[in-house]
Amino acid sequence: MDRSPWKVLLVDDEQQFVSTLAERLELRGIAARVAYNGDQALEAVEIDAPNIIVLDVIMPGMKGLEVLRHVKAKHPEVQVILLTGQGATRDGIEGMRLGAFDYMIKPLDIEALVEKMEEAYNVALQARNME
Repeated sequence: MDRSPWKVLLVDDEQQFVSTLAERLELRGIAARVAYNGDQALEAVEIDAPNIIVLDVIMPGMKGLEVLRHVKAKHPEVQVILLTGQGATRDGIEGMRLGAFDYMIKPLDIEALVEKMEEAYNVALQARNME
């Protein structure tokens, strides 16, 4: 699958984690922008809406579920994959109720994330084509 048209936004307050994740995705042909908090994420979405957002649930300031609400209200076609910590599946389930595509538990398996992103991208394309 050609991943060059994917527009991905990674959002996590753990800068080392999100930078490493962006590098690992780049090695797989997936270019990703990075935001370190909810405000930066919402600003990035308004500048150039991504197809996929990989979004940490627990961040200082604006929490991931609040970011999800804002994104889905203005850009329902954007597919959001939530990242939760061990034992935080309740947040993932709540996120699904709010419109997230899916959730994954940290630490991530990069190949599983890429597969989930492929599924999300296909859904995002279908949503865009229905507009």
